[in-house]
Amino acid sequence: MKSISKHLNLLGSLFLVALIFTISATSVSASAAALRADIVKCDPNPAQIGQYVNVWIKIENIGNTRAKDVSVELIPSYPFSLDAGDDAVRNIGILSIDRHASLEYNLYVDENARPGTRSIKVRYQDDEGTAWAEETLDIWVGSGSDTFDSKGTIQLEQITTEPEVLMPGDTGTVTFTLKNTATQYSITIDGEEYDTNARVRSATLASIDDIEVNNDPYYDTGILGPGDTVDLTYNIKVDDTARDGTKHLEFIVVGSSHTYNYNWNIPIKVDSAGIKVIPTKPMTLENGVATLEFDIVNTHPSTLTSVSIKPRAEGIEFSPMEYFIGSMDHDELFTVEFDAITVSDNISTPADLKLTAKYRNGYNQHETAIDELSLAILFVESNGGIGLMGIGLLMAILAISGFLIYRRNKNKQ
Repeated sequence: MKSISKHLNLLGSLFLVALIFTISATSVSASAAALRADIVKCDPNPAQIGQYVNVWIKIENIGNTRAKDVSVELIPSYPFSLDAGDDAVRNIGILSIDRHASLEYNLYVDENARPGTRSIKVRYQDDEGTAWAEETLDIWVGSGSDTFDSKGTIQLEQITTEPEVLMPGDTGTVTFTLKNTATQYSITIDGEEYDTNARVRSATLASIDDIEVNNDPYYDTGILGPGDTVDLTYNIKVDDTARDGTKHLEFIVVGSSHTYNYNWNIPIKVDSAGIKVIPTKPMTLENGVATLEFDIVNTHPSTLTSVSIKPRAEGIEFSPMEYFIGSMDHDELFTVEFDAITVSDNISTPADLKLTAKYRNGYNQHETAIDELSLAILFVESNGGIGLMGIGLLMAILAISGFLIYRRNKNKQ
């Protein structure tokens, strides 16, 4: 018996330790936020041997929990060394969900380094006392010979946003058309001949608080001859809480050499306006039937597609059950009609009416519900009936006829 009791006590202790470990691990896992580090810009790019390079590192919260106290540490390795004036460890503080912070570091590239892709390490933690995570990030190192003598000039010829105007929570794309504006294949400067090709070494679209860019930068997109173009497309997402207005993203292009780098501010329009529904006839069912009419207006600045309207009221059937309109341009108006008929004797007066407008902005599905409408239910005598006045007149005629018959019979007696 003592041996069994000892075994039971041992098993109980092991179970308790395992339970405490599981609860602790679950608590740590539940409280941890997911962070990600990326290099969004290097200047110059490529980093030059024997020179300083400015590196911008983005720390982003991609999890579903707010990071309470974010700290970041940069760990440079050969051929990089941190400038004496820079702090390797920096505290960001609170980093909410889908938010990011950018940190700028000044690194020196050793004069004996060789060209190629080299790495640095970034460590970060979401709260003091939690485990540090580590990522390895690449930086392109080149020599002076890596910059080209080409004299082609890159121009941002066109910006296409799809959809044209986004709503809060929407995803979309931004496409940039870059063009080499040169018109001939060579040019002579100070007696020396140069080609007029243009090169895109890298192209980066940077996120902001209200709009997240979900693409990595483009690198080495190739050579553009005179008049040639290239399209670069980025996926973006608008935050659910973004306010209406024009937001600006930074588009950073590194060209043939340091003197051919470009920064453009890219306007992105955000507008929450959608489909508006306006009743245009009395909202009344006479003797259980009615034809209801509504004006449907697109108040969004761009075209909406797959627009449909669906009514619903308890105890009432509508025909059609749903009205499909299709595409609607900005400020376009469309009138729809529904035949309504009561199918239940137990209907409250007035009856609550709900109209649901569904539509798409690009690939984004949206839905607007209008539920403050009500239907009056009236029962009216038809014109073909005798009505109360007719009944009263008939009773008066019968009374007079009865009186005359009574007098005639009395006179005969």
